[in-house]
Amino acid sequence: MPPKEKYILEMKNITKRFPGVLALDKINFNLKPGEVHVLLGENGAGKSTLIKILSGAYIKDEGEIIFDSKVTEIKNPKHAMELGVGVIYQEFNLNPYFSIAENIFLGNEFRKKSGVIDWKRTHQESAKILEKVGLKKKTQTKVKDLSVAEMQLLEIAKALSEDTKIMVFDEPTATLAQEDVDRLFDLIEKLKKQGQAIIYISHRMEEIKRIGDRCTVLRDGQYIDTVDAKKTDRDELIKLIAGRNIDENVRKVPEEPGKVILEVKNLSAKAKVKEASFDLRKGEILGFAGLVGSGRTEVMKTIVGCIEKTGGEVKLNGQPVDFKSPVQALKKGIIYLSEDRKGEGLVLCMNVMHNITLTNLKTIIKRLSLCKAMEKNISQEYIGKLKIKCSSERAQAKNLSGGNQQKVVISKALGSKAKILIFDEPTRGIDVGAKDEIYDLLVDLAQNGYAIIMISSELPEVLKVSNRIAVMREGEVTTILENSRDLTQEKIVHYAMGD
Repeated sequence: MPPKEKYILEMKNITKRFPGVLALDKINFNLKPGEVHVLLGENGAGKSTLIKILSGAYIKDEGEIIFDSKVTEIKNPKHAMELGVGVIYQEFNLNPYFSIAENIFLGNEFRKKSGVIDWKRTHQESAKILEKVGLKKKTQTKVKDLSVAEMQLLEIAKALSEDTKIMVFDEPTATLAQEDVDRLFDLIEKLKKQGQAIIYISHRMEEIKRIGDRCTVLRDGQYIDTVDAKKTDRDELIKLIAGRNIDENVRKVPEEPGKVILEVKNLSAKAKVKEASFDLRKGEILGFAGLVGSGRTEVMKTIVGCIEKTGGEVKLNGQPVDFKSPVQALKKGIIYLSEDRKGEGLVLCMNVMHNITLTNLKTIIKRLSLCKAMEKNISQEYIGKLKIKCSSERAQAKNLSGGNQQKVVISKALGSKAKILIFDEPTRGIDVGAKDEIYDLLVDLAQNGYAIIMISSELPEVLKVSNRIAVMREGEVTTILENSRDLTQEKIVHYAMGD
């Protein structure tokens, strides 16, 4: 008889209910020391709820948690941390105005006998941890002066400072450049060899085989399967996640774009924009590719007036325009949808209805008062059109899954009546099934006369839906490529890197 597997964590028949929703239905999950166990599922599948139960943010309704061979009731986040659970969330939990050392030991400071903080020891211990994670910064450095990748390493350093036995990574590579992703994966491999148990949540299928040992798939709050990450393939995982076959190689390019409606010539700005030129046609999806920091976002923000233009010209329907703010751009029919949907795209404390109608207040305000019936009808129309999963139009935006939050952002754009839509990383942090729905939606919008610019760091999706692809490097548009069948990712990378 084979020896029983040793698990550091076993979650058996975990059930969690919210009003009107069965979020988790008898979920089983286990984790071995020195393993990366990938947790997969569409947005809203139950991954976050399961992790919040593990981290003490939620209390389970049913089931059993066995931690280090002992049945355990995790009472709250502090208790979870004491047990050795560390979670590195997608949104960093750091104080930007505190130093690295202060952030690492915040709430767990070293103190002298007198009770005052022992700063010398705090900085010494911080330096040791920074060395472990490979963060080459002085411990006195303020967090606001760190890059996104360095903040990621600092979050890991914080977890290690608390003698973490289980480390949870929630979409850790969503905002990282490829070289930073490589460094992170090297660190994860190092932690694995030291016996660290790791739960890894990601929507990026290419990452799974590289660092994963096992994969557990959830769907609609139910356990689907656990498979060997090295032996499974991409198609099998996609079918388990989505419950259907999705052919990622099928291109969905809009047909027959019309006349040019937006012209950008030699556009310049102080922030990473140097004489960028391109045009956009009605009924077209124009993809924008390039390395992180190439200036794609800055070009779009300059066009709509978020960033001051220092040179060049923008023409809308043949007429010169010079927007000083996004409000001016919106009045002329151009809207920019930020890559930061939670920080800039949505008002999370407001409900779905208010978010959808936020750009269309003139329509729903009658005689200085809000027409609530009209507001409800408009929001319900877009909830139906875009298949937004929510309990009602009054559901809080913060409680929606990533994919459904993105659909609310798109609804807000469509409600504005803008005809030029600029999407910045529209599928970041969204599962494969929701991505496919977003692609269909963008193509459908283009077919109905909208002109769309799509910035994306994922070359497969740029190739999937774009009529043409503008490639940027160091603030310039180096080339614009027709999206023919023989266009490859390698060719786009060639222009993006300039080699």
